[in-house]
Amino acid sequence: MAEVILTSNNFEQEVLKSDIPVLVDFWATWCGPCKMLAPTISKIAEEKAGAVKVCKLDVDEVPEIAAKYGISSIPTLKVFVNGEVVKSSVGVQPKAAIEGMLP
Repeated sequence: MAEVILTSNNFEQEVLKSDIPVLVDFWATWCGPCKMLAPTISKIAEEKAGAVKVCKLDVDEVPEIAAKYGISSIPTLKVFVNGEVVKSSVGVQPKAAIEGMLP
């Protein structure tokens, strides 16, 4: 399953109302570290399909949601369970560390 691209229109449905855990990658097109992390995020999306939903939110496209969650550095990863943030990390992380964040 590919990553879900988040917008202000689908964030609530895809993340807050999801019945499975959601990993959200807060990123931007101009961010070098975000581009470094992207293949790892895609791989996790494939491997965890059905168990974890993986989403990407471009902070330049949806700044109001990025601001709501206090995103000041990217890439930032947040894990949501039942609509609540349960784990987060900032910066490029190894795949094992990201998987360790997941329930």
